[in-house]
Amino acid sequence: MLEYKSISELVSAAAGAGVRISDIVLADQAEQLELPAEELFRRMDERLAVMEDSVRAGLDPDIRSTSGLTGGDAARQWEYAGSGGVCGGFMNRAVARALSVSEYNAAMGRIVAAPTAGSCGILPGAVVSLLAEGRCTREAAVMSLFTAGAFGMVIAQKASISGAEGGCQAECGSAAAMAAAAIVELSGGTPAMCAEACAIAIKNQLGLVCDPVAGLVEIPCIKRNAAGTAIAFNSAEMALAGIESRIPADECVEAMRAVGCALPAALRETARGGLAATPTGERLRERVFGHK
Repeated sequence: MLEYKSISELVSAAAGAGVRISDIVLADQAEQLELPAEELFRRMDERLAVMEDSVRAGLDPDIRSTSGLTGGDAARQWEYAGSGGVCGGFMNRAVARALSVSEYNAAMGRIVAAPTAGSCGILPGAVVSLLAEGRCTREAAVMSLFTAGAFGMVIAQKASISGAEGGCQAECGSAAAMAAAAIVELSGGTPAMCAEACAIAIKNQLGLVCDPVAGLVEIPCIKRNAAGTAIAFNSAEMALAGIESRIPADECVEAMRAVGCALPAALRETARGGLAATPTGERLRERVFGHK
């Protein structure tokens, strides 16, 4: 059985068997949970469907969060994607999908915490985009979520996926690493390349603080989901090009934990530092909750 204590364990097991990481994870989970692999696949397919529903619902131009602070940006990004933009239509639509799920979360819609509600848009922004735009099969998309989940389980054990414990690097950073691994697998990359993409994604968000304005998972969280999706694709592209992280994935995860422990409490989801403590951040808090 897999222990999910290191990325290298996942890579070695998959490479040794000559299969995808998702294949060994599905088989392992079926054994550990004493359930048929087909049943676990069906359950993961349901989660993918929830992601797709959240994308569609969040693209509503009239959607607004309960606080009234956010909403409508996903629709704006989607419309802009029609022009191609600077990075092309695909990337802009992927960013729009990440925004849509995050905005739907802020509007109290049904989402998949991947791995958290605060980082819920990154994995759907990646996997749903590849599926919706014909770049992978549904079977492959569902299987890639097992790979993403396995990477998330390792990060949760070795570091943290909690913004309150490790800053936003633990939420959006973890989600970007998970998504990067999934993208690589969906693009035909090797298990080793999945690990390289994970490492690159973590390095690019190492030290990211958690500073939610008014203590709500909206500002700057939603836009960090959009950026996390772009980082996931960029990290995957580098790994697929054969670029390796000089620091192994497991050491990147360990560094994330060390950095998270070093962050002051004001920068770990308390809304007492960073953007939350700016004059505008304070004014927005007062608009929602009134004066202190």
